[in-house]
Amino acid sequence: MSSSSPAPAAPADNLRIVLVGTQHPGNIGAAARAMKTMGLSRLVLVAPEILPNDEAYRRAAGADDLIRAAPVHATLAEAVADCRLVLGCTARSRKVQLEQLEPDAAAARALQRAGEGPVALVFGRERTGLTNEELQLCHASVHIPSDPAFSSLNLAAAVQVLAYELRLALLAAAPAGAPAPPPRPDDMPAAHAELEGFFAQLADTLQAIDFHKGRAPDSAMRKLRRLFLRADLTVNEVRLLRGILADAQRMARLAGMPGTSGTPGGQSRLSD
Repeated sequence: MSSSSPAPAAPADNLRIVLVGTQHPGNIGAAARAMKTMGLSRLVLVAPEILPNDEAYRRAAGADDLIRAAPVHATLAEAVADCRLVLGCTARSRKVQLEQLEPDAAAARALQRAGEGPVALVFGRERTGLTNEELQLCHASVHIPSDPAFSSLNLAAAVQVLAYELRLALLAAAPAGAPAPPPRPDDMPAAHAELEGFFAQLADTLQAIDFHKGRAPDSAMRKLRRLFLRADLTVNEVRLLRGILADAQRMARLAGMPGTSGTPGGQSRLSD
């Protein structure tokens, strides 16, 4: 009996709603309800202040299964490690300069990338939203253009807006003939964890070659993160870049430069 590879996940199954640091369990239930009415089922929780309780299940109003199936992670990085695209929903501009999308554009991009692997739409705390460090993990931000005179939007209401736009995008994506063959694994967009490994090695390498020359590295790394995130690197491209970094670290060690212990994971050769 011949074995066959599992069928790829449907785009809707790759769309993940991630709630970070939720303070009120009822909002978890209301968000689950908002998702289920729009055909979404992948709810993920990151360090909720209170785990889902009776109030959460009451507010879910029939979407209990989404809450029961929701994994709970300690950090956002852990929750999105396998994602091909991470969009952070934020109410105001911050020091982290990300491409800003409106909900319809965010939904279209999310659906496009959901055919390649998991996609996360990330929502922050009720009072304070996402931290700058959490937004730094995102490829772009999503802003709901509410009335500036009264811009406060309930967490579940924000989830409902994005879930509705995702629903419209899914309904508009009518099948068109035979599906295209899947890309080779190395040609797939790099997962979030792979990109974070590259960024860590890049930071170490810049330090090893004294790129910053005594200046604080934060500003340069923020700009480099934005540059490489815009490039939408594939697995193969990340491997190539890490190989270049590994050789740069090796040359720095040979030159006797301080702080050149290197970061494992880079390769100096790459096959086609």
